[in-house]
Amino acid sequence: MTSFWYSRRKALIATGAAMTSGIIGGSAQAQGLAPTRTMRSGANNYRPGAPIVDRIGGGGFLMTGRIRRAGDGAPLEGQRIQVWAHTTEGHERDSRSHGATLSLADGSFQIEMPQIVPAVGQAHAHLAYDGGAFKTVFLRPILENWRDTTMHVDFVLEPA
Repeated sequence: MTSFWYSRRKALIATGAAMTSGIIGGSAQAQGLAPTRTMRSGANNYRPGAPIVDRIGGGGFLMTGRIRRAGDGAPLEGQRIQVWAHTTEGHERDSRSHGATLSLADGSFQIEMPQIVPAVGQAHAHLAYDGGAFKTVFLRPILENWRDTTMHVDFVLEPA
């Protein structure tokens, strides 16, 4: 059982690294870009309508990402991304641990939040695209090291 979880974690980390480094879905491969699929357990403790905020709590951890359209890879502006996690300031069930932000013209988004810490296993975040124009996507990326102070997560969205 240990080797299964270890192998699964390494595969998830490698896939995330490949996606964020442009190995998968880079601009040269934008044609036919596949949509991001919802991850298992990504919707845990989701709160519909979390407020758009400048940051969650006192900050100290930076969540960044980019949102593109499936198929042509065009950046998507004004798309709502919700973020929540177990942090040094609260549990992922707490409303104070939830917040949302909007993507910029280049599809990028960022939100500062308190440091993510381990809860029920590995340190992880939850992110959701829940804006309505595209299919809802829930992600649950795992931090490679719980002491990391940044994480980058990309979304490729398909029309609803």
